[in-house]
Amino acid sequence: MSHTMEWKVRLHLFEDDEGATKAHATLDTGAAQVTGRGTAHCHPADTDVPEIGDELAAGRAMRDLAQRLLNIAEHDVEGMQVPRAEARPTVGQPR
Repeated sequence: MSHTMEWKVRLHLFEDDEGATKAHATLDTGAAQVTGRGTAHCHPADTDVPEIGDELAAGRAMRDLAQRLLNIAEHDVEGMQVPRAEARPTVGQPR
């Protein structure tokens, strides 16, 4: 059975009141939404390069999103498993 889907991820980057770069990566499956979050802080001794903060926050948000999606999938798989009957020896099989 062939199955094709297109899921869209929306990435929102912003800076909070304390100068930290924040990112929200939201996956919309059409049936549900899952959001990952990431943050980046510029060390006071470092040169402020906003693009690096954006990359770090976005990467962390996407990694968080990926982990959340894997956790959901693992939970769904566990819910699908049917308890198996205890294995019994067949006739002629040593115990």
